[in-house]
Formats: sequence, C-alpha cells, structure tokens
Amino acid sequence: MTTEAAYRMLRSWTVRLTLTLAAGLTFAGAATAGQQAAGPQTFASEPERTLGSPDAAVTIVEFSDFQCSFCRKFWAETLPRLKETYIKAGQVRFAYQHFAVLGEHSVAAAKAAECAREQGKFWPYHDKLFDSQGGLAFTDAKLRRYARDLGLDAGAFAHCLDSRKYQQKVEDETRLGFQLGARGTPTFFLNGRMLAGAQPFEVFQTAIEEALAKTRDLPRR
Repeated sequence: MTTEAAYRMLRSWTVRLTLTLAAGLTFAGAATAGQQAAGPQTFASEPERTLGSPDAAVTIVEFSDFQCSFCRKFWAETLPRLKETYIKAGQVRFAYQHFAVLGEHSVAAAKAAECAREQGKFWPYHDKLFDSQGGLAFTDAKLRRYARDLGLDAGAFAHCLDSRKYQQKVEDETRLGFQLGARGTPTFFLNGRMLAGAQPFEVFQTAIEEALAKTRDLPRR
C-alpha cells in the first residue's frame, strides 16, 4: 500500500496537518528511525488530538504507543516543557498519532483513548494512560475504570469499546507510521524532519528554533 492510499483511508478526519517529509536531518535516539519518506505528505488528525494554534509555524506530529516507556519519558519530561515554551506561545502545534506496535494492550489503549476523545477527554485520558503505565495497566477492566475516574459517561464509553469501532483506525495510523519511516516509538515529524526516540527538550528546542528561523526568512527570499 502506498502512503497516498494510506492517507485516503484517513481522509474523513477533520484537520489536515501538512508536513513536507523531504530529506533532512535525522536525530538518532532511543528508538531507530529508519528511513524518511520522500515527498510531501498530509497528516490528518482530529482537533481533539492536537495542542496549540492551528496557525503555528511549526507542527510536531508524534507517532506513539501508550505502552512504550520511552513515550512515557517524553510525556513526563519533554512535552511539559514544549507546552510551556512553544505551544502556549502559539509557535508550535502538537498532534498525536497512534503507533500501536507493542501488542494487543497497546491497541486496546489506543482504542480506549479514541472513545475518550468522543467525550472530549482525549488529553486527560492520554495522560491517565501514561501515568498508569506498567504491568497489566491496560486490561479491559482498568481501561473502563480510568474512564470512570475521569468522569466520562461510563455507559457510552463501554459501548464504544465493545463496538471495536476504532480498531481499523488504530491499525491504519500504525501502518501509516511504518510507511513514513517510523521504526520505533516514539517517532516525531517536526515540519517534515524525523526525530526518533525520547529526545530531551534541548534537541527539540534546537530543531524548533531552526524551523522558526526558516519561516522568518521566507518573506525576505
């Protein structure tokens, strides 16, 4: 399946985040990035799974797995600093994509997060999953308990989970990640530049500042 075909499967989603995945700097990290996809690509993501201004000059798309310890490290250490420094300032937009590669519990957690998104609670549920990460943290019973803890409509959440309505969506996003060159979790695309692994804030800061400098130079060229 081509990347274009993969995108067509995602075309019903509401917000399109265009990133040019051209040859560029690849950062080695806790996971192996593989090769970058060539040519312009379009990511689609619901607004409930994005943070920051839609007019931000820099877009970061994370392909992540809720069972991944490196993803949790990024969530705990780097994402908060990105929020405070760049996302709240309107310079960076951050989007989450499922890359459920670590087994059935990864897929189950991703589907549960989508059910929480239906009730406007994607990010609180996302945070709850990473905060609860560990052995047997994503059993069906616990995924439902997290929803209750966050005040979601338990009946609607249970119906969503039981319907398996997001199974295909999670599989499609995971497949798209592979086709774009992701080979480990987490993998990021920052205005088309691939960064692999739970990089420290300073690595993101350098890449963001370079991207912002390029956008500032555009009117003069």
